[in-house]
Amino acid sequence: MSWLYSPLTNSFLRLTGYTYTNLARLFMRLFVGIMLLQFGIRHLVNFNLMADNFPTVLNLPPSTALVLMIIIELVCSLLIMAGFLTRLSCLPPIFAMCAAEYYILHDMVPNLPIYGLDSTDPGYLPIMFIGIYIYILIAGPGKISLDYFISLYIIGLRGKDEEEELEEV
Repeated sequence: MSWLYSPLTNSFLRLTGYTYTNLARLFMRLFVGIMLLQFGIRHLVNFNLMADNFPTVLNLPPSTALVLMIIIELVCSLLIMAGFLTRLSCLPPIFAMCAAEYYILHDMVPNLPIYGLDSTDPGYLPIMFIGIYIYILIAGPGKISLDYFISLYIIGLRGKDEEEELEEV
């Protein structure tokens, strides 16, 4: 029975039994924020080259659609990474990725087969982003975020305890 308290079993319990949900949410926010931020920086740097060729969205001129996309990519990425207005900041990228997916899959990209996406086709990237943003939307920012610290401040101003006011965050 001494094997039940060995370093190996203790390590096993730490690796399988403990959850690090707040750290996982922070990682997911930082990961998706950095990934979308680099698209925004590329669009910003290549604005003059892309302004005329960017797809029109909602009947906006290409340059206006590009500016809107850059704002979504830069501002929302930074807000999500900081964990400020996180759930609200997930909505514009979800809509932008839905528009990108529509653009990719509706025969607007040349040489993309209509049926049968494989691993090299660009249609998977917007879907991946949509999935991550929906996860963040459902899971919330976690305790390592500005949203959480602001909510603690507001709860303190009300004279309440965190456990009274918040469910599992």
